[in-house]
Amino acid sequence: MVEVPLTWQLAKLGLSVSMVLGLSAIAVRASPRIAGLLSGYPLGTALALFFIGLEISPTFATQSAVHTLAGFTATMALGAGYVVTGRQPGIKGVISGVLGGFAAWLVMSTLLAQFSFTRFSGTLVTLCAIGVFSWLFRSIPDVKSTASSAFSWPALAARAGLATVIIFAITRIAHWLPPEWAGTLAAFPVTMLPFLLILHVGHGYAPVATVIKHYPMGLGSLLSYTLCVSYTYSTLGLFWGTLAGFLAATLWLLGWMQFTAWQQRRNA
Repeated sequence: MVEVPLTWQLAKLGLSVSMVLGLSAIAVRASPRIAGLLSGYPLGTALALFFIGLEISPTFATQSAVHTLAGFTATMALGAGYVVTGRQPGIKGVISGVLGGFAAWLVMSTLLAQFSFTRFSGTLVTLCAIGVFSWLFRSIPDVKSTASSAFSWPALAARAGLATVIIFAITRIAHWLPPEWAGTLAAFPVTMLPFLLILHVGHGYAPVATVIKHYPMGLGSLLSYTLCVSYTYSTLGLFWGTLAGFLAATLWLLGWMQFTAWQQRRNA
């Protein structure tokens, strides 16, 4: 296994912390609906794929990205497991939600690992899953959290620390895994899960369920990003390929938010 330079590790640490804090600030200050959409923005996945490419090879990261396209289905399954099992308040609800979510994620990931996906089939699987999970989550009410204790230093530290641990674990484990599993791990909700746990402890189950409800429809930006880098890593390199991926994801997210705003105005 390749020895990872300290500078890369420090960069990974700084980027992980910054991304989690940014999502937390927007989610609590704005609304869980926006948080759900932004949870589908390629933050953790971008970090995971970039550092997999940097530490192993761009070719391996490209192969992994193809399987990441289907791996987002397992992430939605994690959300569904959390919604079903995490209904209790406080730490008890967090623990049961995490256990239920991980169980659903592991089952779905194991199932996905049995197939050899292409860009088309991986995208198609997740698009179908977006429709299914959006329908399953349709009856969850939209509940906005208050910002009373969301920005306490212990909460911020816990949120950023957990996300950083997950990023380091994914990129480290990827050295021993085939691209199929490395790609599925890259789809893990690195930035969303710590946010959900802190939100659950501080504000209860309802706003957590709201974030999960809107997560599937935010996955378009993740799909756009991952599909883009699966082509651009090998043609433009990791840095420019990542920038191209973020451009594709941002354009999709802006377009989707404009479309949903138009729909709301029309319905009103």
